[in-house]
Amino acid sequence: MIIGVVGKIAAGKTTVAKFFEEKGFCRVSCSEPLIDLLTHNVSDYSWIPELPEKAEPTRDRLIELGKYLKEKYGGDVLIKLAIDKKRGCKNVVIDGVRSKEEIEAIKRLGGKVIYVEAKPEIRFERLMKRRAEKDRGIKSFADFREMDDAEERLYHTSRLKNLADYVIVNEGTLEELRRKVEEISENIAGKV
Repeated sequence: MIIGVVGKIAAGKTTVAKFFEEKGFCRVSCSEPLIDLLTHNVSDYSWIPELPEKAEPTRDRLIELGKYLKEKYGGDVLIKLAIDKKRGCKNVVIDGVRSKEEIEAIKRLGGKVIYVEAKPEIRFERLMKRRAEKDRGIKSFADFREMDDAEERLYHTSRLKNLADYVIVNEGTLEELRRKVEEISENIAGKV
């Protein structure tokens, strides 16, 4: 089984993916193949489209390389690479799915897609708490909205909600989120 997790910045995609990982899924992010290519850490792959010049995997470089690879090899290239990286796993959850082509690739493989959403204010609060290296340029809610809007223009993330098999509103506690994931997991297991 393949599960794709889609959503805006700090909506809870990785947390949802980790809950599936606890259930025995192998977790991989769509950005992992890009990081691996930029750092030349490619031993987990059976194929690679091409190796770029070795570089630090900053958010801007990841976006640039991702756009280039999608233009040259197709919009589903990151899904193909992520699945290849985890080819030894029976069940895979892919965190950070970002396009219609990626969703279609997951569904072609018989997978399901979960869209995770939360209000901007809640997502900003989470982002400030997590203090991830890639988010260090965000100092204010205005910075967050600017980055959120830029990502929306680039990926049209909110439109992807209509393509998802399941939608989770993640504005409560971690336990409430876990229960929602459990319901979806049971629903998917019943259909497999």
